[in-house]
Amino acid sequence: MTQLPMDQRIGHHLKRAEQELIAAKHAVLRQFNLSVPQYTVLLVLSEEPGLSGAILARRCLVTPQTMSSVLATLSRRELIERKPHPLHSHILETRLSESGHALLKQADEAAVRVETRLSQAFTKAEEEEFIRFLARCSEASAEARTELVDLNEA
Repeated sequence: MTQLPMDQRIGHHLKRAEQELIAAKHAVLRQFNLSVPQYTVLLVLSEEPGLSGAILARRCLVTPQTMSSVLATLSRRELIERKPHPLHSHILETRLSESGHALLKQADEAAVRVETRLSQAFTKAEEEEFIRFLARCSEASAEARTELVDLNEA
């Protein structure tokens, strides 16, 4: 017997909701031959063009190894362009290509339908409160990680 049943663990409920959301996005993005991480990279680059692979990995919440694979695939499909940074030639800046912009526009319409369906489960006030609760979960988890690491190292 564990100290806390699964149905009382916030983390379990968060993970389940995340998996359902990812599965829904995967289903609608399949028609564009995009995975959720690939779509996320295109979306991030549309808002922040010129990012390096390392920064993209952090923004997209994936490992550098996963990002390397995602960027290679997007590059082969000519959805992104990678060029050396003007001052730091060892850093590759990544931008959407013209075809990347076009595909993102279509794929984003599908992904937004998933997001809209999710939002429809709540009133506007509930949605705003839920977002605040999720932010609080993120903050509490980050604090717990820091505290537990400090305790383990002591």
